[in-house]
Amino acid sequence: MNIWRMRVLLVVAAWLLAACAPQQSESLRFGLGSAPVTLDPRFVTDATSTRIARLLYRQLVEFDDAQQPVPGLAQWQRLSATHYRFHLREGEGRRFHDGGRLSAGDVKATYDSILDARTASPHRGSLEMIASIAVVDDETVDFHLSRPDVLFPGRLVVGILPSAGLTAGRAFNQAPLGSGPFEFIAWPEPGRLQLQRLRDDQRLEFLQVREPTVRILKLQRGELDMVQNDLPPELIRYAAARPELQVLRGKGSNFAYLGFNMNDTLTGQHAVRAAIAHGLDRAAIIHYVLGGAARPASALLPPEHWAGNPALPDLSYDPARAKQLLAQAGYGETHRPHLVYKTSSDPFRLRLATIIQQQLAEAGIDVELRSYDWGTFYGDIKAGQFQMFSLAWVGIKTPDIFNYAFHSEQVPPVGANRGRFHSARADALIEAAAGAEALPLQAEYYRELQAQLLAELPYVPLWYEDQVFVARRDITGYTLAMDGNYDGLVSVRRERGAAAAGRRVTLSE
Repeated sequence: MNIWRMRVLLVVAAWLLAACAPQQSESLRFGLGSAPVTLDPRFVTDATSTRIARLLYRQLVEFDDAQQPVPGLAQWQRLSATHYRFHLREGEGRRFHDGGRLSAGDVKATYDSILDARTASPHRGSLEMIASIAVVDDETVDFHLSRPDVLFPGRLVVGILPSAGLTAGRAFNQAPLGSGPFEFIAWPEPGRLQLQRLRDDQRLEFLQVREPTVRILKLQRGELDMVQNDLPPELIRYAAARPELQVLRGKGSNFAYLGFNMNDTLTGQHAVRAAIAHGLDRAAIIHYVLGGAARPASALLPPEHWAGNPALPDLSYDPARAKQLLAQAGYGETHRPHLVYKTSSDPFRLRLATIIQQQLAEAGIDVELRSYDWGTFYGDIKAGQFQMFSLAWVGIKTPDIFNYAFHSEQVPPVGANRGRFHSARADALIEAAAGAEALPLQAEYYRELQAQLLAELPYVPLWYEDQVFVARRDITGYTLAMDGNYDGLVSVRRERGAAAAGRRVTLSE
């Protein structure tokens, strides 16, 4: 959206809102840019569905701040390289919302269903090393693997379903039944989902509002209580200046990058990719365009991840170096490289792409922008129909993402090596990491791999985008997670009288 049009809309809307009192509701209302696709944890792949499923279901394994796996519903023992035993723990999450007790049989039934090819679960591929699952007793379940996998516990992150519902063919998509902190109430329309928090019966509504400007205006009006992310910087600044609203920021792990077609005669040249890397002024984009709501990236994993590499250098902004690299590849002012940059039609993403286009032009590279609706754009990327594109990896926990995204055998539709990257050294490091029997050794391989990828540049790393939460002033108790999950809704509340008293309510860091 044009920035002047946005400002006009905000001014007009603010004038209209001034004549209206805010609307209160007993429900807490959370604004979404996109509605969930499914509420069945066996099929969730999009970010919104994944985040809401975490509220409805419990999973065997969680992650700490360094993304190390830690006990969720269960703690575990590694009895051998291919034998893991999980013991269900007492406490929250052991009762389904219909009163049934969650047992080892439910764990087995859930994962058996995922592994059944007839289910067509998108998570089946990441669990293909499971050879068999055996119930030891009501509290204990064994996983036997076909090959060693030191990362295995971190793969068991699908919400547990009741075996009785699976046997009866329950439609968990429309009638979810889990043991999470929220239970399902109703999904009366695609853009309106109602849940209830178990500990205090607080109602929660997820409401789809596609346009970011409208989301902010509904917050001002009191038709929404909170939103998270999917807001351009100018709207965040606007919200921060409004007396009835407040803004919470936190570090994020969502990794934005430029990807390349390695089979293309232009972007397949390392000198061209390196020139692009040095032709981008990330610091300026982060400061002026992202409003400071990001930090520069050098690798897919953030440095604080247990397998991250904090020793990686930053990619320097050096237009002179970019031109030298292009000259080495045979390009100059009379023979400038011309490439097509594909992006989505989202207004803010298109604006970012325009700035990247301008910066690369100054470095000696002509860029033609082509924007498409999300379905067309993503289809082209998976099909390899691009020279350069921009995307982001969201919510990455385990470092085997490197196999999925960069191994030469993971070209779509098998994996996500969309750029058709082939590197014998990268493949060897990925395979060595996968075969390591201890996490410290595995981390060493992954750190070396990230240095190798930074040298070869199948991606040009851009930044890790911050998590941003905007709420009305009477909302308190929300906490932000690096991966952008909605777990803060477990503790969020409305503090009655806070807005009327005119004091600012502090959100949790």
